[in-house]
Amino acid sequence: RGHPRMIKEAARYIAESRRPVIYAGGGILNSHAAAELKELAELTGIHVVTTLMARGAFPDSHPLCLGMPGMHGNFTAITAMQKADLLIALGSRFDDRVTGKVGAFAPDAKIIHVDIDPAELGKIRRPDVPIVGDARLVIEQLVREVRARNDAYDGELPDRRPWNAQIAAWQAKFPLHYDAPEDGDQLKPQFVLETLRDSTPDDTIVVSGVGQHQMWASQYWRFEHPYTWVNSGGLGTMGFAVPAAIGAKVGRPDKMVWAVDGDGCFQMTAQELVTASSERIPVKIAILNNAYLGMVRQWQEMFYEERYSEVYLSPDLPDYKMWAESMGCIGIRVESPEEVQ
Repeated sequence: RGHPRMIKEAARYIAESRRPVIYAGGGILNSHAAAELKELAELTGIHVVTTLMARGAFPDSHPLCLGMPGMHGNFTAITAMQKADLLIALGSRFDDRVTGKVGAFAPDAKIIHVDIDPAELGKIRRPDVPIVGDARLVIEQLVREVRARNDAYDGELPDRRPWNAQIAAWQAKFPLHYDAPEDGDQLKPQFVLETLRDSTPDDTIVVSGVGQHQMWASQYWRFEHPYTWVNSGGLGTMGFAVPAAIGAKVGRPDKMVWAVDGDGCFQMTAQELVTASSERIPVKIAILNNAYLGMVRQWQEMFYEERYSEVYLSPDLPDYKMWAESMGCIGIRVESPEEVQ
């Protein structure tokens, strides 16, 4: 549990803030705190960003959900964190994909940082209120303290209506966007993911490899339930998707399981299709084949003056359809938008 004095201090910071944001990380899922997070957000009316490792910890359809922040996040989640006067970091670690340049990250924000590992507190950003503890237990304590404070408080709370209106304006003006495919265009990965998403149950388990396909999946899938998004996060484990999807299906045979993979990642562990086929483990795998190690190429483009090195992969080799069939699976090659469904 969190230290009682720190819990009281955190509740005071929450009560006094005008532009607060909850910064929820993978620790929410590790501590089984999704229900408690929702309770805290609804009690305080504070919007929630969910990191790559926390997708599903807070429902994407919830009006207080801002989605994923950071380098691959959406405009509103990123900007809300930058403009916040209070960040409530729950089981998150201020990793570089979220912060960018640490000195320029959320410059006006006070920090409440909750983590079970004391080494994380102050490692990247010095917290104003450090709380060592299990995220679920600490959130339960916070909820009780905030309720008690609300019941006892007879003063005037800060007016957050301008902040909420600003967030709504950002969401309306800057939604996630891509140009719809035109005649003769190659398939858009975002379109593929939207079609998969809209054609599957909302509790489908989605597993990804590492790269652009991973970020598109996190951005364009709508996660309504915890533990429906499985990826290797900061470990950056290429080749993760196929074996992890097999494991997810064995663990939850009642759920539909989709692996969203890239052509580079898939080639690293594709032999595990034999395991899925021989053991009769029915997973579904979507390979977004852009003939590149796409994210590595993107970084070379953005940070290394387009000095491309070792990122090109053939669009035709290997033949993934025949590869799947040789391992006892059904293979389908999709080349146009109308074929996706």
